[in-house]
Amino acid sequence: MEVKDTAISGVKIIVPDVYRDDRGYFSETYNFERYAAFGIDARFVQDNESLSSKGVLRGLHWQAGEHAQAKLVRVVKGAVWDVAVDIRAGSPTFGKYVSCELSAANALQFFIPRGFAHGFVVLEDETLFSYKCDNFYCKEAERGLLYKDPSVAINWPDPVGEYTLSPKDLDHPLLDAIEPWA
Repeated sequence: MEVKDTAISGVKIIVPDVYRDDRGYFSETYNFERYAAFGIDARFVQDNESLSSKGVLRGLHWQAGEHAQAKLVRVVKGAVWDVAVDIRAGSPTFGKYVSCELSAANALQFFIPRGFAHGFVVLEDETLFSYKCDNFYCKEAERGLLYKDPSVAINWPDPVGEYTLSPKDLDHPLLDAIEPWA
């Protein structure tokens, strides 16, 4: 397993060991002790997954206050372009983002610590996205950032010509209107 730091402190790309042969492959997708040795010591308590078609954009989301969540995300089938935006109060990288392509083919994982808005756009039909959270979901703590905020200027790929978003995701505020994560 290899763990790569990104341009924003705390956000990491994980390259798991994948053993392939004529039967398929085997990969250990999570082991607390191995991940903790690389500084990823979140205790995950909830697993989630979503199935989406090409062009679906989900995000940007986070949980506020005591309900904040670190996430370990990966793609089981298909591909996404995944984004983490720093919303930590006082952070030198506040409002900056890092991104990477996650796919079943590349088997990469993305670790997103607490204090980041998270989202992704789906690059292939029938994409199965899986993620671990270190805190339980709380509807009242749900927050969002508009995916097309010009001050963040995320360079989203557009695989179909027009994104499909939920009404809620279309109505998120801009960065200057959110309460930064503390």
